[in-house]
Amino acid sequence: MSVCPVEYTFLRQARLPTELPIRQGSQEMTKVVAWQASLDRSQVLDQAVQALASGQLVAFPTETVYGVAASAQSEEGVERLRTGKGRPEGKPLTLALASVAEALAWLPQMSRLGRRLARRCWPGPCTLVFGEGIEEALAGLPEGVRRHVCPQGTLGLRVPAHEAILQAMEQLASPLVLTSANRSGEPAATTAAAVVEALGDELALVIDDGACRFGQASTVVRVDGASWSVLREGVLSAADVERLTARVILFICTGNTCRSPLAEALCKKMLAEHLGCAPEELPRRGFIVLSAGLSAMMGGSAAAEAVEIAREHGADLSHHQTRPLTARLVAQADHVITMTQSHLAGVQSFFPEGPAPRLLSCAGADIPDPIGCDQQTYRACAEQIVRHLQQLLPELLQ
Repeated sequence: MSVCPVEYTFLRQARLPTELPIRQGSQEMTKVVAWQASLDRSQVLDQAVQALASGQLVAFPTETVYGVAASAQSEEGVERLRTGKGRPEGKPLTLALASVAEALAWLPQMSRLGRRLARRCWPGPCTLVFGEGIEEALAGLPEGVRRHVCPQGTLGLRVPAHEAILQAMEQLASPLVLTSANRSGEPAATTAAAVVEALGDELALVIDDGACRFGQASTVVRVDGASWSVLREGVLSAADVERLTARVILFICTGNTCRSPLAEALCKKMLAEHLGCAPEELPRRGFIVLSAGLSAMMGGSAAAEAVEIAREHGADLSHHQTRPLTARLVAQADHVITMTQSHLAGVQSFFPEGPAPRLLSCAGADIPDPIGCDQQTYRACAEQIVRHLQQLLPELLQ
């Protein structure tokens, strides 16, 4: 599948509930509950949390395949997870977390690239594997759990995209150790019925939410500082991951017709010249440059004067389409750059969860709006933007 690094979101699709009979295992019954049909999901979550806290195993739906989980604070549960699945000693299990914020708290030394992938991939079908800065995360786990999640000196983290498992982790106040709900070497389970067939005797509870959305495993990406490699392709291809690793530079003004489009086009030109490529090749070289407006409409054109002035500088604005600023755009950006102090205040006020925005001018000066003015005013605006971009470029290239 092809994934756009800015617009891609991992959303669950509504499904009809699937009812499964309770299965009689060798010793106890495996309880199966239908997530969509449950009249009181809090009761379902209470059962799941109670089972996990007591060292038992619970199977959850995710966006990829069904997973079987144990509390990351239960050595007994994690050992039961490994042996029940038939997983060999020394093969690492994944640590599942409830949010990107929690993942960053567990791994505060995560590299800039790791944080970028975490913001853009989670919740979603990607497991990130780290070998650096994992000591603090491991220190929060019992020794018997550390042995199974980090047998090779690396730690795999994931934030699954399903409300059941995320809410269970929030209530449990602990990560989960998670693996696919199948016996080692057998196909992954994409329905609750397949989970019961494969692991029913090992499980205290199966939460059924029908067939998984993607029906294939998560993509596993190893992150080492500023470099990355795909250990296993899954829902995301290597090409998808490459696009998701690109630095996103976002310029913001009011209507996205003059100043921020000029900054976008001129920045693309300057970056391309520095890297020795065409502007359209920048995403493959690790840069995505965008612009938006705090009060912009969707799909408008750049001002004719801005298009002409961009052409004078060797940049192209003829195909520009205006876009409103959204929380999604801000969250995906690595650099959020505004034209004026009022834009800066607007971004901070409306999108406080994003990266810290900054002014284009290092000296704190506003870029005046040329809208409605003559060509010379637009030319002066563009020259001012170029001067500030020249100062900013080394920071963008870091």
